[in-house]
Amino acid sequence: MSVTTSQFIRLNEEGALKLERRLCPTPSSGELLVQIKAFGVNRADLLQRAGHYPAPAGAPQDILGLEFAGRVVEGAGRWRAGDRVMGICAGGGYSEHICVHEGCLLSVPEGWSWAEAAAFPEVYYTAFDALRQAELAPGERLLIHAIGSGVGGAAAQLGAWMGAEVVGTTRSAWKQRRALEELPIKGAALISEGDFAPLEGYGPFDVIIDFVGAAYLKQNLGALRAQGRLIIVGLLGGARAELPLGLLLAKRLRVQGTVLRSRELLEKMQLSHELERLVLPALLRGQLSAPHVDRQLRASPEGLDEAHHLLRQGLAWSKLVALWDE
Repeated sequence: MSVTTSQFIRLNEEGALKLERRLCPTPSSGELLVQIKAFGVNRADLLQRAGHYPAPAGAPQDILGLEFAGRVVEGAGRWRAGDRVMGICAGGGYSEHICVHEGCLLSVPEGWSWAEAAAFPEVYYTAFDALRQAELAPGERLLIHAIGSGVGGAAAQLGAWMGAEVVGTTRSAWKQRRALEELPIKGAALISEGDFAPLEGYGPFDVIIDFVGAAYLKQNLGALRAQGRLIIVGLLGGARAELPLGLLLAKRLRVQGTVLRSRELLEKMQLSHELERLVLPALLRGQLSAPHVDRQLRASPEGLDEAHHLLRQGLAWSKLVALWDE
């Protein structure tokens, strides 16, 4: 299958999104060319657009997007032309075609739509990796902040599947209701920023997955039991905070930060292998579910501006996905 040109949505110097066309990218050794059918839209895209989260070296700085789903254009290794695949990328997901290392691709489960497949990689990779680093064990108590986010929902499903007792927090009453209705959790607390008083009766916790950072640090440590683990995945509430070292020592706590985007290729390949070996079979058995797709928008500057607005205002539940016109 010969492809000569491809569309992509670029971020210009004024911060506006523009639809453009270019020569189709050419795969390097070990890479495959994938025709993207749909891609997820994430808060990291907002940060990059605002100039706060630059892409790592080797990834395009002016094309947002960290996940995608589509068809292999030309086969190599275990992949054949036409195979339905999904995966993560360090940037460039807002494109019609992308070159990705074959070891970072996963097969799209039978029966999944393109939107469901595009919503899966970033949230399940991130949540699975965070819980694995936390060494979550059956019977432990897990607290997940921002439970209404895509990663929060994936972490709730994975935590329950791993045998933990899961509780979430949110600052939106409607997200609290949906979390209690749709996620395998014991409770969902409606909290104000940094105030965990509504969590009384649920803790203390063995593991906390946090996307907020500075604003929640002190109360996170207070909510952990002895030898508890705090995994910081995001910094929506700021990057600087005082660390109460006395509490850290007395309770023998572990505080760990993690980011997926800038990791070495080998680490991403290993994580892909673990998801393929452990998580995808659980999805096929019905023990886990595909991420909920709140809205499907056109892969266009206008569609993505709408998606970014919904994320910025906290109006989306779980995932937003953009699809290219057939």
